[in-house]
Amino acid sequence: MSPRSVIPIDQTWEFRQADKEHSKFLPVAQFPTNVHLDLLHHGLIPDPFIGKNELDVQWIGEAQWTYKTTFKGARVPENGKAVLAFDGLDTFATVKLNGSTILETDNMFIPERVDVTSLLKEEDNELVIDFDSAYLRGWKLVEKYPDHKWGCWNGDNSRLAMRKAQYHWGWDWGPTLLTCGPWRPINLEIFESRLADLNVESTVPENLKSADIKVTAEVEGKADKVRFDVSLDGKQVASETVQASSGKATASFNLENPSLWYPIRYGKQPLYQVKATLIAGGSEEDEMGKRIGLRRAELIQRPLKDQPGKSFFFQVNNIPLYCGGSDWIPADNFIPRISKERYYDWIKLVADGNQFMIRVWGGGIYEEQAFYDACDELGVLVWQDFMFGCGNYPAWPELLESIQREAYENVKLLRHHPSIVIWAGNNEDYQYQESASLTYKYEDKNADNWLQTDFPARYIYEKILPDVCSELIPSTYYHPGSPWGDGVDTHDPTVGDIHQWNVWHGTQEKWQNFDKLGGRFVSEFGMQAFPNVKTIDAYLPLGKNDPDRYPQSSTVDFHNKADGHERRIALYLVENMRYGPDPLEQFVYATQLMQGECLASAYRLWKRQWKGPGREYCGGALVWQINDCWPVTSWSIADYYLRPKMAYFTVKREMAPVSIGITRTEHRHPKDRYTRVNVDVSTKVEVWGSNLTLEDLEVDCLVRAWDVETGEQTFNEIVASKITLPENRSTEMDAREVPVIAGGGKDQDKRTVVAAYLIDRRDGKQIARYVNWPEPLKYLHLQKPKELKVVLSEDGTAVEISAEVPIKGLVVETPEDDEVVFEDNLVDIVPNEVVRIGVKGATKETKLEARYLGML
Repeated sequence: MSPRSVIPIDQTWEFRQADKEHSKFLPVAQFPTNVHLDLLHHGLIPDPFIGKNELDVQWIGEAQWTYKTTFKGARVPENGKAVLAFDGLDTFATVKLNGSTILETDNMFIPERVDVTSLLKEEDNELVIDFDSAYLRGWKLVEKYPDHKWGCWNGDNSRLAMRKAQYHWGWDWGPTLLTCGPWRPINLEIFESRLADLNVESTVPENLKSADIKVTAEVEGKADKVRFDVSLDGKQVASETVQASSGKATASFNLENPSLWYPIRYGKQPLYQVKATLIAGGSEEDEMGKRIGLRRAELIQRPLKDQPGKSFFFQVNNIPLYCGGSDWIPADNFIPRISKERYYDWIKLVADGNQFMIRVWGGGIYEEQAFYDACDELGVLVWQDFMFGCGNYPAWPELLESIQREAYENVKLLRHHPSIVIWAGNNEDYQYQESASLTYKYEDKNADNWLQTDFPARYIYEKILPDVCSELIPSTYYHPGSPWGDGVDTHDPTVGDIHQWNVWHGTQEKWQNFDKLGGRFVSEFGMQAFPNVKTIDAYLPLGKNDPDRYPQSSTVDFHNKADGHERRIALYLVENMRYGPDPLEQFVYATQLMQGECLASAYRLWKRQWKGPGREYCGGALVWQINDCWPVTSWSIADYYLRPKMAYFTVKREMAPVSIGITRTEHRHPKDRYTRVNVDVSTKVEVWGSNLTLEDLEVDCLVRAWDVETGEQTFNEIVASKITLPENRSTEMDAREVPVIAGGGKDQDKRTVVAAYLIDRRDGKQIARYVNWPEPLKYLHLQKPKELKVVLSEDGTAVEISAEVPIKGLVVETPEDDEVVFEDNLVDIVPNEVVRIGVKGATKETKLEARYLGML
């Protein structure tokens, strides 16, 4: 018997426009690929990411395309098979081998396998794939089902009929680029026997002292023995050879004192290698391996003390986690060009930013293995949506069958990753149901009834998907949608998760009010900011010399897809700070300061509600969004080129192991019932500490204050001494009026900056710092420093910053050097204090520049 052979079909591919007369075949740019990448490679289209070129390439999505290649076959053993495996075809594909149609597809997300034993030649074989327009096919299906109540946010209704990445239709952060092509690998497999699947189920008991591992291999063919090997760091820890029966082989192992997988910060990420080897007559026919992490992962939903509803937080290896993190969209409109290294760099950016969780949003793709591998290696938890978003999806029988296959195949592909701790049915489809007043009676549990309503997709989210998850991943929590909570209104903050868009969208609240806008778990919230100036220069056709290089230009506007973005950015800027449109660099800075302040406020105020056992009033916050799919102004905190915006650093500070927070509130007390004149007004600050470590800390809390106009220090006291910050929660520490100098004049509190510090009692070192400013910032008479110092330390590992007056939002920049990487930025400076920012790649020749609020 011959071992299984896998031959990549990735050479000599060509493509052409099928519906254009005299169109010639041209070599592809790469493989896997898509049509835009290939046209771009040959200079047949302009780069859609530059200027307004997106408009000039819309015809591609309405055309038909053909891909073909010729490959050498191989001899198929007498009792063997030849199979063509298509990992992903985007989307309506007709596949022919040597002139015979072997496959027709209509779902981008389903890998396909076709037995081609009877058609394969040992010499040259011709493989041809014709791709139809998903956009046009979608509209035909919309017309075919007029009784469905079609409707969506973003894109158009044709996308709802297509099992294709929904963001291809355009979103409020991305372009409309309707791709097609062989977007994932194609392989020829020749075998007599093979391993069709390898599943590893692991259970870790509450005492964490052992792990039970059940390994199951699916076998195709006559080979009937499977050897299972479990190893860690190259050392075997268990092995067993078993007989296959009815196409399956199963072995169970018990590991004592296993090396457990932990989220970043709370432990290491050991990954066991589980390998199955298929054996026939003493020879090895096939092998398959999976990397797994042993952990106990739970979603805790239980009644709370002193507040209504239930908690919603994740617990890994008995450690409750405040899940600060981000939402993830595809990192490019053209997925085949995202390298394994780029995926790793993105997840490393998340991990380095003190983020614990990333949510794979439901309008993109089931991500590449490299994405989840990086999360496994770096300890970043994954919230995984199924691929439905922002609409009322139809549910005709053939579509439901395709969706069931899609769910089954993708859960099987991803279920071994320890980083995935939850699967959710969709993104905001229940919110769309509410907004369109579609029928949803939660108490009706008859699934067949749901298909008869004007919200038939409930059958997908509450029948098909949970059934698949129950069968394939019974120990991973399934959540019907995001947001969702026990079938109540999706805006209910007391149960499940919420998307908090009343800052920016909705009622456009002030971000200072985020403490009133929280929920048990906030899985979306955000604020826009312009990207790095270098990113803007990269998409302007003439770069720095482009006449549209100003904030309100048509090209810059074109690279912001959010409805009403001009009004919203202007609203939040004008409410909070003095700013101007020129120069562009300072305007970009103003928007990034705005975003940084906004998102930090949310994290700070919601983490304050993480108050320990029974009082987990907010269990996490995921900012919309970590990344971009093209160069754009959006809600991302790092742009398309992985350049962090300043909010990345403010979020990083708020999610540090130990942090400190301050709120400032005005209290008005009328002296009688009707007076408007005789009113006592006081402004109070409240100070709390957040300790996300797993040990109690004994600290002193130091509070200082300065007059923002003179730089004079008005207060310097330890306000809480030898105070204990219990592990893994936030603790209130101090409340007092804003400290001012007696006789210092009226409204002194409105020009007083207050800073709070945590000092570790063990060694006297500062472990947390936060500076609170009177708001809105636009009312302050900020002084320009005369003694500002921004210098590289002697050893080159830090930038040291100081000034004689308070400075808001100082950014250190190296405009001419992309290789310099800062570990922190957008810092507040107060007198008589040196702030150190870690830096890599800087030398004495590096030109450091500073930018801050009020410098112009």
